[in-house]
Amino acid sequence: MEIKRMFTHPSSRGKGVAGKVLSELEKWGKELRARRFVLETGKKQVEAIRLYEKSGFVRIPNYGQYKGIVNSVCFEKNI
Repeated sequence: MEIKRMFTHPSSRGKGVAGKVLSELEKWGKELRARRFVLETGKKQVEAIRLYEKSGFVRIPNYGQYKGIVNSVCFEKNI
């Protein structure tokens, strides 16, 4: 499964909302029998990178439309 877009409103940041959303997406993926998640974010999205790494995602080579995009960072997590 690919997570295409996550956004937390500035007033809700730092409250664990994004982590909860990510956790629910993982539960949903398991229900759908997905084997892994992939996602992309930008190098300047330091908080997002930290969240994904903290949540067990690991960096992978850029895939699909992100191949060759210098400012993209791709991740995956086996579930």
